[in-house]
Amino acid sequence: MSETLPAIKSPSKRIGWLIHIAAWGVLFVFPFLLAGRETEPFVWKRYCGFVLTLSSYIAVFYANYLCFVKRFLLTKQFTRFILSNLALIICLIPIVHFLLLLFFPNEIEEMSDFSDWGILRFIIVDMLGYIFIITNSVAYKMTGSWYAMVAERQELERSRSEAELKNLKSQLNPHFLFNTLNNIYSLIASSPERAQEVVHELSRLLRYVLYESSQPFVTMEKDLDFIRNYVELMRIRLPGHVSVEISIRTTSPDFLIAPLLFITPIENAFKHGVSNNKPSFVRIDIQADDKEINCHIHNSYFPKNENDKSGSGIGLVNLNKRLHLIYPDKYMFTYGRKNSEYHCTLKIWR
Repeated sequence: MSETLPAIKSPSKRIGWLIHIAAWGVLFVFPFLLAGRETEPFVWKRYCGFVLTLSSYIAVFYANYLCFVKRFLLTKQFTRFILSNLALIICLIPIVHFLLLLFFPNEIEEMSDFSDWGILRFIIVDMLGYIFIITNSVAYKMTGSWYAMVAERQELERSRSEAELKNLKSQLNPHFLFNTLNNIYSLIASSPERAQEVVHELSRLLRYVLYESSQPFVTMEKDLDFIRNYVELMRIRLPGHVSVEISIRTTSPDFLIAPLLFITPIENAFKHGVSNNKPSFVRIDIQADDKEINCHIHNSYFPKNENDKSGSGIGLVNLNKRLHLIYPDKYMFTYGRKNSEYHCTLKIWR
């Protein structure tokens, strides 16, 4: 068994934004701290000009932090990232200078050299300031993304380990195995050949759960074979008034998918959709191609006693968490009761 690395916790969003507020707050009060050491009195107009310039820096910082880094830099669109920042800076510099001249003309004339070299130097200083802000924004965003990526990867590994344990302890529970073995025992006397087939199906099912499903991804065909075997084993012990319909079609058997995603809703369908003395049905429809997988499960609904703890009462919730980790923004999972029937739909796309 591989060793588990210590969990890396990313700073909470609330703490992160408190750091932002504190850092900008220090910059806003910085002129007051310097004013106490100067001989000339504090000039409020100059401070307002400083605030206007600092506000443009804040705009550049958060344009990168909230948009440009995620949209362009992390997707390796470096040219768009550079051009977007250049366009933003080219727009901000004349706006800031225009507002400074509009509201504080005297102070700007005293501090500025309006020769060609003076204007060029002013623009260069501004550009260097913006580049410094962009660099800090990128560094801060990338650090946060690294923490989030490591935390998510560790969560995914924990989820996989928990899922494997639940598959052994819950999804293929001892109750199911005992019933299947009892059915095999009955078949030995009446139909030895069929009993051999059932033993073979059971062994294939257990082999898949114990060995192949430990991989992060398996081919679609292997996972669908597991579903077929599971459903056929369930049929053996069902009474005659229960109708089971299964339709599985795939045009891309080599499509890679996380293992055992469908077994939880299918197991729930058999657990809650079958009555011992009333007409019942379970319908399973899975369609897959090289772009997406559609799974719809429809069954009659007979709620179990609240004290019944067999099976996984929170299996669908756990499945939704697992899907969120493995297929973020690439899946749709809905389930719920409609009158006396239950519907569950799972869609995954590339």
